[in-house]
Amino acid sequence: MPVAEKINLVFIPGLLTDKRVFAPQVKALADIANCTVADIDGADSIAALAKSVLARAPHRFALAGFSMGGYIALEIMRQARERVQALALISTSARPDTPEAIAARKAAMAQAEAHFQVVVDEIMPKFVHPSRMRYHSNVTTVYAMGLRVGREAYLRQQRAIMGRIDSRPFLHQITCPTLVLCGRDDVITPVAVHEELAAGIPGAELQILKDSAHILTIGRPAAANKALRSWLGRVDPATS
Repeated sequence: MPVAEKINLVFIPGLLTDKRVFAPQVKALADIANCTVADIDGADSIAALAKSVLARAPHRFALAGFSMGGYIALEIMRQARERVQALALISTSARPDTPEAIAARKAAMAQAEAHFQVVVDEIMPKFVHPSRMRYHSNVTTVYAMGLRVGREAYLRQQRAIMGRIDSRPFLHQITCPTLVLCGRDDVITPVAVHEELAAGIPGAELQILKDSAHILTIGRPAAANKALRSWLGRVDPATS
């Protein structure tokens, strides 16, 4: 019996996260996917970051973007959607920043200039669900990612996020199998923005994970892995 060819799967992390944010998924999906995690440290615009990811990606691939990585994934769909076999948007939004959000980001950036570790401290309760804060390995991993990304990359990432465009007018152009995945208790990107995402993309599937906050890939890995495996099962091998 012939062995099924693996899907190329590119993950894109978010603000203050690195490849470790997808470590449970890379391990769990290794039997069906060739997984890589993009580097988003090197530019301060979403368009430039999308171009950089595309330059390093296989010719055809499935794409999963988390948080800021979702903004980049949506830009990739504008730049080269013919290369994307399937799309997963995790803990993210198609909306641009509001003036209030931009003001809050600028305040956080000013804080980072003076005391970067305070920024990491303050974002932790938003990243990790209260029910998972007692799991030391979860907290340690998320905290270590933030410190590794560091102040300069954080500032570049915030500039990129603030400058992103409104992706909602382009959602109807996405026709590949799409999963929208979010946590029920995400205070950074609430359920409503994911409902909006799923409603705008033809045939998109929305899954909401209970007892989950923003970083659900680490907080609820088994549920996230199950959702992503099912999504990859929708990829037509003929599109490889």
